[in-house]
Amino acid sequence: MEKLTFVMENYLEAIYELSNENSGARVSDIAERLGVTKASVNNAMATLAEKGLVINEKYKEVFLTPTGLEKAKRTANKHHIIRKFLTDILKVNPEIADEDACSIEHVISWDSINAMQEFMEED
Repeated sequence: MEKLTFVMENYLEAIYELSNENSGARVSDIAERLGVTKASVNNAMATLAEKGLVINEKYKEVFLTPTGLEKAKRTANKHHIIRKFLTDILKVNPEIADEDACSIEHVISWDSINAMQEFMEED
């Protein structure tokens, strides 16, 4: 699969965090979470649907496809590890760590993520 933009990864992560096994994410909730308009969410959902990552029917909840779910979980996992490293090891303020993790998660390698995780496990 082609690499997604940071923005598209953020949409997948938001859908993942707002969904559960029985329900998807509402466009209005995604917009609120990401601080964007509903129109922006609808445009992004059309793009993600074309890529086979979401199921998006007009006026209904947005659901991740199995591929979209896998991609969203990976991004969320990166975010969690980076945030934990920044707060627990480097003692960065949690709000700042969360913002930084959101930026870093899109560009950091899995080698670096694994190294962070191993470092925290040794501690």
